[in-house]
Amino acid sequence: MKHALLWLGLSAIIASCSNNKEKKLPYLGHREAIEKVVNGKTVVDTVYQKIPAFSFLDQDSTVIDNQTMGSKVYVADFFFTSCPSICPVMKKQMLRIYETFKDEPQLAFLSHTIDPKHDTIPVLKKFQEKLGVDGNKWHFLYGDRETVYDLAKTGYMNIAEEDEKAPGGIMHSGYFILVDKSGHIRGAYNGTDEQEVNNLMDDIRTLLKEYQL
Repeated sequence: MKHALLWLGLSAIIASCSNNKEKKLPYLGHREAIEKVVNGKTVVDTVYQKIPAFSFLDQDSTVIDNQTMGSKVYVADFFFTSCPSICPVMKKQMLRIYETFKDEPQLAFLSHTIDPKHDTIPVLKKFQEKLGVDGNKWHFLYGDRETVYDLAKTGYMNIAEEDEKAPGGIMHSGYFILVDKSGHIRGAYNGTDEQEVNNLMDDIRTLLKEYQL
């Protein structure tokens, strides 16, 4: 999995350096070449990895799923409210992004708890209030542990798993994942690194330009 995240980062570097005139974010993750017939001719098309179907409840008990996010660019991460290590730094950085883009209607935030036994919906609501976040732009999501762990690994190419030796008993990566309106991964950033988060904010602006008329 660490190799997968490294691959994500290298892919982003290679793709962004290949076009200096007008930057366009790469498509990250797995890809597959398929043949199809267009106007009587066989052509090869590339199909990029998408975030698989999901459905969770947020801090307001609202269902958040792929259809909910279908008209949004969003930033996703995985955390737990009692995390004693990287989560406080991650949330400080995510809050910085939120404050910068809170008036941007095309952007949303999904923070998946990886400790649903403790992080019930009321706990997530209090966590939201403690951060000083209001409205329905930033969703703190609750779901079955195994479902969330699987989504982290297979969908977002992230890490989330129980580990008695890890702080808080759960090992997870601190990556923020940028997802476009079609469910494609367009960037991965270390959420504990201020400069990488600055890069993410620049890339959000770049991605939003793709949807301007």
